[in-house]
Amino acid sequence: MNWIDLTNIQQLADIKELSKTRPQVIFKHSTRCSISSIAKSRLERNEQPESCDFYYLDLLKNRSVSDQVAQDFAVVHESPQILLIKDTECVYEESHSGIQMDEIMEQIALN
Repeated sequence: MNWIDLTNIQQLADIKELSKTRPQVIFKHSTRCSISSIAKSRLERNEQPESCDFYYLDLLKNRSVSDQVAQDFAVVHESPQILLIKDTECVYEESHSGIQMDEIMEQIALN
């Protein structure tokens, strides 16, 4: 998995702009949560789709960024959480055991 670290709020503007031409995926991860670690491991065991970028947001180190993600994309904060951004908006979000690469890939194809 080629994670792009999401560490500052300015990157959210970049993600929105990139999402106009290429799907962007944000994975919100808590390094203290075993469920979050399982979700991350499950994602990393799969091949990353070449058609999109995957961002890794460490919630404990970057809480303000996480708060801004929730506000910018009109989602309730959860951890772990996956968001699919297309055309500047969150078109799919899932959390906890619902985070599955095959579902993400299906949503990329649908949206």
